[in-house]
Formats: sequence, C-alpha cells, structure tokens
Amino acid sequence: MNSLDLGTKPKNTRIVVAMSGGVDSSVTAALLKNDGYDVIGITLQLYDHGEAISRKGACCAGDDIYDARKVADDLDIPHYVFNYQDRFKEDVIDQFADEYLKGETPIPCVTCNQTVKFRDLLKATKNLDADALATGHYIRRVQGKNKIELHRGVNSKKDQSYFLFSTTQEQVDFLRFPLGGMSKSETRGIANKFNLKVADKPDSQDICFVPNGNYAEIIKKLRPEGVEPGDIVDLEGKIVGRHEGIIHYTVGQRRGLNIGGGAPLYVIKLEQETRQVVVGPKEALLNNEVLLRNVNWIGDKPLSNRKTEVKVKLRSSQPLTPAIVHGTGDGGAQVYLKERQPSSPGQACVFYSGTRVLGGGWITK
Repeated sequence: MNSLDLGTKPKNTRIVVAMSGGVDSSVTAALLKNDGYDVIGITLQLYDHGEAISRKGACCAGDDIYDARKVADDLDIPHYVFNYQDRFKEDVIDQFADEYLKGETPIPCVTCNQTVKFRDLLKATKNLDADALATGHYIRRVQGKNKIELHRGVNSKKDQSYFLFSTTQEQVDFLRFPLGGMSKSETRGIANKFNLKVADKPDSQDICFVPNGNYAEIIKKLRPEGVEPGDIVDLEGKIVGRHEGIIHYTVGQRRGLNIGGGAPLYVIKLEQETRQVVVGPKEALLNNEVLLRNVNWIGDKPLSNRKTEVKVKLRSSQPLTPAIVHGTGDGGAQVYLKERQPSSPGQACVFYSGTRVLGGGWITK
C-alpha cells in the first residue's frame, strides 16, 4: 500500500477507519493494521436497528454492524458503534423526501458523505486524537503542485469520485483512501489473504433506507400529505393521462406512464405546484445549459465568473463530456455542454480536469 503521507511512524499514528461492515472498509482496516498503524474502527448506526436487521444488501444495517465488529475482533482493533440516527434522519432522509416531493431526483449517498460521514464522523475522529480518517472509497488522494488533490479511482468501473464531489479541501487534507489504486478483485483478494469473513460479501445495493428501491413507498410514509394525484400532460399542456402522485415518476422515465399509442414518451419534468407530470419525446430531455446550486470547488484557483474548460458528469454512470463552467456569484454555477445531454434536477454535476476532481454542484434547471 502507498504511504499515507502522515509524516510520522505508523506505530505513532492513530487512524480511524469508517467500517460499514462491507469488504472495502474491512480491507482498509486490515491493510492499515498490517502496516503497523494504531487503528480504531467506527461503525455508524444510521437507522432503526430492529428494522435494519432484516435488510440485505444495505449499508450500516444490523447485519453490517455485526460484520464490522467481527472483522475488528479478528484484526484485534478497538471498535465503536456511533448512533447517528437522528442526524441521518434530519440531514439525509428528510431532505431526500422533501426534494423528491419537489420533483427532483436526489442522491442521498452524496448528502450522507457531505454531512454524517465527512462532517460529523470526521469531527468525532479528531476528538479521538486521530491523525486521519480512512474509508474504503475508490478514489485517490494525490499530492499536487499546490495542494492535496482528489483524483478518480484507477478502476473506472469502481470509481466513486462522483459521490464525493462535495468533499471540502479541509476534509481532503484529513482523509485517506487506501483502495483508490485498486480494482475490486484485488480488494477481495486481499480480504481472502487476511481471512476476513466478509471477503465474498456482495456489494451494497440501492439506497440504504429504501427497501427494494421503492422510493414512492418511503415518501408516502414520510410525507403522506404530499402524495396527491394529478394530470399527465404533453409539452403543449394537453392532458394525456392521470397519475397518483409525482413521487411515482422521475425525469427520463419511460415505463409505467400507462399512455397508449404513438411514439415513445418520456418524463420531461415534474411540476410540484400544479402536480403535473410533463411528458414528451426523448429529444426534449437533452440540454446544452445546466444551472447549479451549492457548488463545492476545490480547484487551484477560486471559481469565478471567468469561463473554465472542464469535463463533467451529470450522472454517476455517464461518460465524461466536455463543458465550460463559470460561477454565478451566489454559490452557484452555469455549465455549457459542448454536446446536448439529459439532466435531472436534484442530480449532481461533477467537474473534472483529466482525472482530477475539481468539485461540483446540484442541478436545479
């Protein structure tokens, strides 16, 4: 494993590892322990322990807490469980529900990294007199010419930089990502080498607090007053169908519209105030300009109204596409895409220069 660049000998260096109970964070802890660091494992309990026990393929569920504790015992490192349920509900779950009711498509994993993990957990890590917080994310931390930089993971299929665009420079300086240069198969190989019980554990699927990916059921439970029926209309405002609540739809959706005949139609936008689902041809999803809010920028120079050439991702699975970005003076930014792309309010637009992560923001329009 590469040096963690902490400037001290491993035996004199305390590192907290965020242990989710999965193979990635377990291998991170095993590598650091093997290198002689003073390792402490911390697992976050983020939602009801009783309900979580039966959840498979989730993160920070009951079974995952047990797995993290077992790995920590096998590695002979201290392990603590922090109850962040209230913070997680307020900062992640409630925000997810509110944004979904607005017709947006939120990414709660980014919000969780931004708040509970890299804000609250990092603060707790410093209270333990630790020198760094390490995670199992597939992203690289690189010493640049001017400061520490974030770069995409070497394995493009596992790269998680899109979900970490909101990491601040202060956090970058304190965080460590030992797996950024590895592939998933290499990680599992190391897990087998250390005889970790989670070596063959499947990756987590879906959003941790959304069983089976059914967003609508979660929203109805959290915000029952916000689920109201309305009209499905075309781009000219003509009524072409009815729906039982905009929470059942996302921008770009084609299936489940129950509109018969004619050319394929897609959800173009969701109107909260009128409770309308607007549909149209696929071409209507494509845009050249994207407006962003709450931009986090960790490039060498501050983001200004001067146009900067970058490459962007508008979805985690989307290839990088050339663009120009400039700040709007209100914490936001405007992005001009060289090729028209689909985009959805609530998703993230992440900026890159080569493999380097420059930051990103939340799509509003």
